[in-house]
Amino acid sequence: MKAKLADNLREYRRRYIQLITAVMYNCNLPGFVRGTISKGQLKGVCVPGLNCYSCPGAVASCPLGSLQYAISSSSYRLPLYVFGTLLFFGVLLGRVICGFLCPFGLIQELLYKIPLPKIKKNRATAILSCLKYVILAVFVIAIPIVRLVPGFCKYICPAGTLEAGIPLVAMSEMLKSKAGFLFSWKVFILVLCILICMVCFRAFCRFICPLGAIYSFFNPIAFFGIHVDPDKCVGCNACISHCLMDTKHVGDRECIHCGECRKACRYNAITYGKTADRSAHIK
Repeated sequence: MKAKLADNLREYRRRYIQLITAVMYNCNLPGFVRGTISKGQLKGVCVPGLNCYSCPGAVASCPLGSLQYAISSSSYRLPLYVFGTLLFFGVLLGRVICGFLCPFGLIQELLYKIPLPKIKKNRATAILSCLKYVILAVFVIAIPIVRLVPGFCKYICPAGTLEAGIPLVAMSEMLKSKAGFLFSWKVFILVLCILICMVCFRAFCRFICPLGAIYSFFNPIAFFGIHVDPDKCVGCNACISHCLMDTKHVGDRECIHCGECRKACRYNAITYGKTADRSAHIK
């Protein structure tokens, strides 16, 4: 009973962190009333998670959007600030950001709670989890270099459509009159993403999100993350069976460090720790 209560408290704590993060990212309340985009000094700073620059409430920038704009407008010079920001967030937290500091991740998890038949992780979802790396290479790097446009933001990003596109179009008659095929396409992508996330846990994160793909490279070396005590672990893999992501090992590239695996561990072998504590167990 005490263990179950502790698990529930941990889950609620993560929910509170996700909710507080979403509010902090988007606390420009006048923007929602006026249908305008903040131009404050903080817009030159990137938040860790995926959060559209053009959201009326956004007070800072999205690292993924900033990376694309920097690549497309840098005249083949390295965008050192954005790279440095991603490096800092990645080395410090890795995909802990996905599990705790991404508003769109929270939305996906709430959608998954809708009582519908669920698609469990399987060989197909494991293969599809590689798709986000293709999207990273094509839409975040190649298209900005070749076509000089932020490919992922312009053609795919459902978070941008939800947070910025729909609110801005709804509040502006001028934008309504100019909304064409591209806007309709992105609304379609958003609706499709919402429907899939109702039956497949965090489908956008697992299969599409290029920011998660970037942070995944840092997971094995990130300063903070899930720690498995090798002295307590018996190798039963109950943690991996319980995990809804396409993980093969606790703390691998697909792990978002949400801590849900701790509920399945009967040996209390899983905690949060530093890289030095957990590197021996991560493969």
